[in-house]
Amino acid sequence: MTHPIRTVEDQDEPALLRDQFRQLLRYRALLAGGVVVGLLGGGFLALSGEDTYTATGEVQVRSATADPFATGASADKGINIGSERQTAVSDTVGTLAARSLTAKGDRVGARKLLAGLQVTNPPNTLTLRFSYTAGTPALAKDRAGALANAYLQIRRQRTEGSIENMAEGYRAQLKPLVEQRDQLEEQTGGTTAEDTDSARANLVVAISELNRKIVELKALDTTPGYLNKKPVEPTAPTGAGLPLLLGLGGVVGLALGLLLSWVRLVFDPAVRSTRELVRSLGAPLLGTLPRERGSAREFLAIGRSGSRLAEEYRAVAFRLAYDPAFARSRRLLVTAPRGDNAAAAAAAANLAAAFAEMGREVLLVEADLRTPSLASELGTAAKDARPRWATTEDEDGSWPSGSRSTVDVPGSGAFTLIAGRPVDNVPRALTSAPVGRIVAEGDRPGTVVIVLAPPVLSYADAVALVDRVEGVVIVCDPREVHRSDLERIREIIGASGGSVLGALLQPGRSRLAFKEGRRAHRKSGGRRRGGPGPGAPAATDDSGSDAASPADGTDGPETTGDPTETLGLRFPFGTPAGRR
Repeated sequence: MTHPIRTVEDQDEPALLRDQFRQLLRYRALLAGGVVVGLLGGGFLALSGEDTYTATGEVQVRSATADPFATGASADKGINIGSERQTAVSDTVGTLAARSLTAKGDRVGARKLLAGLQVTNPPNTLTLRFSYTAGTPALAKDRAGALANAYLQIRRQRTEGSIENMAEGYRAQLKPLVEQRDQLEEQTGGTTAEDTDSARANLVVAISELNRKIVELKALDTTPGYLNKKPVEPTAPTGAGLPLLLGLGGVVGLALGLLLSWVRLVFDPAVRSTRELVRSLGAPLLGTLPRERGSAREFLAIGRSGSRLAEEYRAVAFRLAYDPAFARSRRLLVTAPRGDNAAAAAAAANLAAAFAEMGREVLLVEADLRTPSLASELGTAAKDARPRWATTEDEDGSWPSGSRSTVDVPGSGAFTLIAGRPVDNVPRALTSAPVGRIVAEGDRPGTVVIVLAPPVLSYADAVALVDRVEGVVIVCDPREVHRSDLERIREIIGASGGSVLGALLQPGRSRLAFKEGRRAHRKSGGRRRGGPGPGAPAATDDSGSDAASPADGTDGPETTGDPTETLGLRFPFGTPAGRR
């Protein structure tokens, strides 16, 4: 081959990602289904859910202090905002708020009341945000306010309770000191007067200190906090609206579709990309046949001006002509993996026409003796002249004797067709001596032999010819062939002594056409009909008219201004026989 097969580099991550994304886009039905499911789910949530309203109140927490205006006073002294948040959602606050709401006519339990409450703390603040969600705006406002007030009330009660407990402790310490002072005052005596006065003075100082502490506790400002933002009735329901839910549903549905496509891709046995086809077959990609639409449905694309399909066949023929592996023998076997062989038949005929256009003497052999159809599809007329490869003993009426005809390609030349026909013993006919002499025609200078064989995985006919026709071209639809099929073809052809020159991708059919083709194939018992099969590439002349054949009767094509006609001036195999 001219160039070694380039393997996929592991470091080529962008190319691999693009390739995998293109593979996922092949399953458009799964992607569209996921998006539809997501949109339906979003619409259902938006239309079936009840409207809810959220009212919010903000409470600034502060600690008890003797002088809030003193220098160095800190509002967060002794406050753990995390603990305060836990207190705000505690059952104690819920029970007190439920009592106040019950007094106003809203009978609700503490557990149910706390279920709609959410308390948050904005960063770097001593603020607690009470958000309550209810079915009506008024209910959300009343319950949010009741919970915020209940929290402040509980906090005040706890602060005042702590002050009272500390004052009681000081009073308990003060009582024995007062009793000792009274006892000392009752004592009298000359010698102990000084000692009594000193002890009494010490007791008075201690009693004064305890009284001062009790007074300071009573003077503390026990305000627990301030309600900076009172809850108000919300004017609009909370939560995502219909547009937002539809958007989220579409995104989630798209993600679901991509996931399903990825799962389908993982378990899909078909060839997922050209890289995978090249890697599985072990041969390069020769070309991809374009799909042409129009009124012309002719079998041969070569010979029609302006045909993209014809240009692709010409490009494949030139690539094969300069391939060293093909140039050594100038024999080519064209086949398909399995199933319908119509695409391979069209490729073989068009490649024969392309080589004839290059000035070669082309011999096209239809080795498909089970379902032959080339003669009817090409519409050729057989000549009475006996071919050079026939001998007297070969003229017994069996194939391939009497099967020769000439196919004229308008504006391109002609090639020889040896049409197949049904025989009783196909393997014996393919391995007969006349077939060997036909294949040996490729050894003559300027001659190209193209053999059309049945699908290689359906019958062993192609394998029987590989030892004499070494170069093999596989014509397949990447959406219908499996990776395991390509690997098996590579092993079979390699073990038979041949080599795969490359793959030719036929235009993919739509799903409807594919199903119709399979249905027609079953009805006909697996045999092709006379016309082109459902998988045959449809060539179209964009101008709506066929190219005219040369009018002077010369062997070479007449130059009419079409740049494709200059292809015949190049002779990759040297000067053809009979030309000077």
